[in-house]
Amino acid sequence: MNHRYLKAAPSLAIALIAASSTCKAQSSITLYGIVDAGIEYVNHASDNGGTARLVSGGKNTSRWGLKGAEDLGGGLKAIFQLESGINIANGQFDDGPGAIFDRRATVGLSSKRWGQFTLGRTFTTTYDYMLPFDPMGYAPNYSWATSSTATGGRKDGLFSRSANAVRYDGKFGGFKFGALYGFGNVPGSMKTASKYDFGLGYESGPIAAAVTFDRQNGADTSVTPADPTNYIQGIHAGLSYDFGPMNVMAGYRNYRRTFKTAAQTQRSDMYWLGGAYTFTADFTFIGAVYHQDIKGSSDADPTLVSVRANYSLSKRTTLYLSGGYAFAQHHQKVSLSRDLTGAADLQAGVTAGLQHRF
Repeated sequence: MNHRYLKAAPSLAIALIAASSTCKAQSSITLYGIVDAGIEYVNHASDNGGTARLVSGGKNTSRWGLKGAEDLGGGLKAIFQLESGINIANGQFDDGPGAIFDRRATVGLSSKRWGQFTLGRTFTTTYDYMLPFDPMGYAPNYSWATSSTATGGRKDGLFSRSANAVRYDGKFGGFKFGALYGFGNVPGSMKTASKYDFGLGYESGPIAAAVTFDRQNGADTSVTPADPTNYIQGIHAGLSYDFGPMNVMAGYRNYRRTFKTAAQTQRSDMYWLGGAYTFTADFTFIGAVYHQDIKGSSDADPTLVSVRANYSLSKRTTLYLSGGYAFAQHHQKVSLSRDLTGAADLQAGVTAGLQHRF
């Protein structure tokens, strides 16, 4: 055996270890997720009365995902993220069969100086900018910041996710700016089924604020089934102030949906106000009130009062107890959940749950 190779072996091993360490430092992949489930009781769940059930994602939607970054040098990184919703109650995808990465599927570039560009299916600028101003954190049990349910199937909701999207996010001192464009991918028309979204935020010390504007253009009436929507437009504003142990938040949404048919334009204003009080490092109490002023033909004008207590067993595991009471005017139906239709003009519910983050 050649002794030169033996002498070189330790040096080669050190070089390989160093190279491996460098690669690990330049690239990273993270597996993350939320597993959340609880037991809920609601009255007026149907015409037959109340019900008790196991629910998935009472505090936050259960999910899992992968995200990664590669350092390209000069403060520039290549990034990606894949995220899927999970229904813990039955083990299926939260958004239906085949929707494996329906929450997020993006690739992009991130720069410390210029901001971040991403391509793919993603959460909208409005969603991310307004989330910090909802005391309940868009909780399925119980928040109406994304949408409410009154007068049957009508849901005057927040523009949450977009496919075929190009998104930019930048931060400049205390200000941040975001913009999104979703391609309609319809031959011969850039407008049909396209979407756009803009947001401006500011944060300094205990105060934070944001405003957003978004618009979703309807699909062609020739599709099957035909889409009668002309456009859906949303304007949002949020404001919060952190007093230390207590953080107070307020939000507003102006919603407008027009049609290509003779159907009446749907309009509404949503207001919410609430806060979170931290008693100890482990115990937090949250409360919020949501009210929707529906214009035009409906006079339901529903209101939701929501409370939740969180108790942290560790940094990753939390016990929670949530309660909600929703009511509508003039005998219109209303539901605590943004995903279901109520059976009466009021509904009350309580959820006891467990959440683990990884």
